[in-house]
Amino acid sequence: MSVDFPSEQWRLRLGTLRQVVRQELMTRQLVTELPPSPARRVLDIGCGQGTQALLVARHGHSVTGLDSSEQLLDEFRTALATEPEEVRERVHLLQGDATALAELFAAGSFDAVLCHGVLMYFADPGPLLDAIARVVAPGGIVSLLVRNGDALAMRPGLLGDWAAANAAFDGAGYRNRLGVDARADRLGELTAELARRELAVRRWYGVRVFTDPVADAALPDEATLAALLDAEERAGRTDPYRQVAALLHVVAERPIR
Repeated sequence: MSVDFPSEQWRLRLGTLRQVVRQELMTRQLVTELPPSPARRVLDIGCGQGTQALLVARHGHSVTGLDSSEQLLDEFRTALATEPEEVRERVHLLQGDATALAELFAAGSFDAVLCHGVLMYFADPGPLLDAIARVVAPGGIVSLLVRNGDALAMRPGLLGDWAAANAAFDGAGYRNRLGVDARADRLGELTAELARRELAVRRWYGVRVFTDPVADAALPDEATLAALLDAEERAGRTDPYRQVAALLHVVAERPIR
């Protein structure tokens, strides 16, 4: 990233309910979008500690993880060391900014590009979208997780912060729970931006429909968590619920000409 991302604050929240819901839903959705066969070359921009990248590698894909935080990459390496050799051999980690994609990778280098929770930290996401479109090969997919700009008033409204809820109707910016000013994307506008880069949205999901207002709480018991995740998954695939999710998972494809 080109911003001072608060990686330590983010890391401390990894085991909380909201983050577990996000990671588990993204895992379920990625399994649908990236089946084990055929094996693909995958780039994970802002890979962090490697939750999604490891999932992809376990499914037989070759993964390049890019992140600006050496601390998070070290945690990724620690997790990777416990994996079977065939998984370890499929993962390559690289420290660097998302803004350097054009310098780091040749055009068409990857069959899938994951960019989850990154676009929201760029005031102008256009150059990053340009770079993503450049490095994805024909027939490849782009997986984006963004803040839902069509539902920015939901969280403050449900929390009773009426000033913030009213302000959210009039802008695309917000202050997240890490204390960072960030930006949201509206589905229609993002779809149009991707189309301008010859990336056609083929599916989209909502992420955290019910649990977004929850504080950084500990996890419930196993049975409750399983039921909660199933409800969140169904809501994330079903209208009108997915339209008011805190996050949108948008999957686009570059056509083969």
